[in-house]
Amino acid sequence: MTRPRTRRSAASVSYDGAVPVFTLERTVPLSLEEAWRRLTTWSRHGEVVPLTRVTVLTPGPTRVGTEFVARSGLGPLSFDDRMEVTVWQPPLSGEPGLVRLEKRGRVVLGWAELSVHPGPGGRTRVNWQEEIRLRLLPGAADPLISVTANSVFGRAVNKLLRMP
Repeated sequence: MTRPRTRRSAASVSYDGAVPVFTLERTVPLSLEEAWRRLTTWSRHGEVVPLTRVTVLTPGPTRVGTEFVARSGLGPLSFDDRMEVTVWQPPLSGEPGLVRLEKRGRVVLGWAELSVHPGPGGRTRVNWQEEIRLRLLPGAADPLISVTANSVFGRAVNKLLRMP
């Protein structure tokens, strides 16, 4: 069964052309559905991102409008990354899956898109694309933020995909 797909209008366009967008790609020996489950069980993200706890604010199951907060840091040096699911298209009958998160916090802004696609040899190709901005830091910090986020999220994606 094929279902209509929502076009990715703003996905590859940053809110501000100067803000970097980073992309992670992985190919894993998992089904589309299993890779999707491992990536979109939001509480698991707190288990793999250092110094972070994730709280889902909306009763399940995940859908458009689901909100959650990733609180990162130690004590008074903590901040919230509040996110809302704005696109929710789980993989179905071999079709790709796509989720888009809009960052709605006071400090962390931007968006993230996670998608799963059929890959070679029955494997799954995972894409994570994200624009992340920290309101309190000047634009000159963007390259450092991008490198740090790419490293942290790269390790997190690897761990999420390895955890059953």
